[in-house]
Amino acid sequence: MQNNSEKKSIGEKFSILCGAILFTIFVIGLAWSISTGMAGFWRGLPFWIIVIFCLGLLFYDCYEEMTK
Repeated sequence: MQNNSEKKSIGEKFSILCGAILFTIFVIGLAWSISTGMAGFWRGLPFWIIVIFCLGLLFYDCYEEMTK
């Protein structure tokens, strides 16, 4: 564990950013696949709302981790 006074290294920030980008690509691809498949856009809309909310939480947490 790190002390709160220590800054994150460039490698740690890069890892956080890469993980967030890979997760974003996966989840958006999954949502797109559900919406264009048999579910259609309107039945896939609740999933899109959940995905957008979760991505907002992810990027907020990434920002918090990178700035402390």
